[in-house]
Amino acid sequence: MVVLRQSLLNFFKGESAVGVLLIIATVLAMLLSNSTFAHVYENFLDIPVVVSIHQFTIAKPLLLWVNDGLMAIFFFMIGMEIKREVLEGSLSHISKIVVPAFAAIGGMVVPALVYVAFNWGDPIGMQGWAIPMATDIAFALGILSLLGKRVPAELKVFLLALAIIDDLGAIIVIALFFGHGLSTSALAVSGFFILVLMLMNWRGVTNNTAYILIGVIVWAAVLKSGVHATIAGVIVGLLIPLRNNKASFHEFEESLHGPVNYVILPLFAFVNTGVNFSGVSTKDFVDNVTVGITLGLFLGKPVGIFSFSLLAIMLKFGKLPDGINLVHLFGVAILGGIGFTMSLFIGSLAFECAGDACINMMDERIGILMGSFLSGVMGYLVLKYQLKPKKS
Repeated sequence: MVVLRQSLLNFFKGESAVGVLLIIATVLAMLLSNSTFAHVYENFLDIPVVVSIHQFTIAKPLLLWVNDGLMAIFFFMIGMEIKREVLEGSLSHISKIVVPAFAAIGGMVVPALVYVAFNWGDPIGMQGWAIPMATDIAFALGILSLLGKRVPAELKVFLLALAIIDDLGAIIVIALFFGHGLSTSALAVSGFFILVLMLMNWRGVTNNTAYILIGVIVWAAVLKSGVHATIAGVIVGLLIPLRNNKASFHEFEESLHGPVNYVILPLFAFVNTGVNFSGVSTKDFVDNVTVGITLGLFLGKPVGIFSFSLLAIMLKFGKLPDGINLVHLFGVAILGGIGFTMSLFIGSLAFECAGDACINMMDERIGILMGSFLSGVMGYLVLKYQLKPKKS
């Protein structure tokens, strides 16, 4: 029993644990969706959850509470991570930012262009143009960690910086392009309380609980405004004080890793990847949406990341960190094609149900799973070959 407990502790401390749990959640969702328990899975997603305070009511099925509510906590953690990296970490020096920033821009632009090339002229298909732009930080770092101590520390930092800037780009895209039916009164309420948080930060208030309580109000107001509620999570995360509150900030951020990585992200994968293959045909795998996402992730991502990185180096805007060569860069560029969590999230916004008109999400999820799987396997193999132990 003690050995089992220690093994579990070691597993959850490892960087690959999140990736393994996401895979388990995905496989479990697919098994349930394609079994006699499919109706149980669907009923689970449709469980109505209502929160009502006087005249203020939020009524959503469980699926949307996960996507709009729990994922706001994930984005809150992302906001804190971005702030920490900018003020103290890999994004704190301009020389460390330039090449990963160029890589992230290429890794967003080229996949989107690949997708658009396959879906041009299809107004429904074009709604998913942003799906292959995203990189899953947890999954990519998890795959990289499978190579153990052979991976240079600089390579992990480069991938982390790339993924964080990529996430920032995805957040901007969500904020600009995935709002629906904006409510000016709700936006005004959220804007007022964001100003309150900014004033608290400026005045040196370091009580994290106060920020969270007001942050919940901001989240509810943004949810009602028509802007996607996860944006509130990012904003509140960025406003948590750091300079005069370092110990508390780092402790708070660290406390989020467990519930986010081991509960929220696996649950998100579980409720969003239950693809029922009973009606799948060859046509579904060659559909323009499927092909656009798959090739956007598997080809567009590495081409964009690698070529834009070379451009930054050739223009002498920056250079690769010591210990990283072009093959390392290419391997990481391929891993950048693991969209998974972020791609699924953007896909849920792009092809969400609106009243009685519900777009089939089958093609979207197949493309994400195929593109992410191919990127993970190929990226691992390239880096494994390059980082293989040298014979003495």
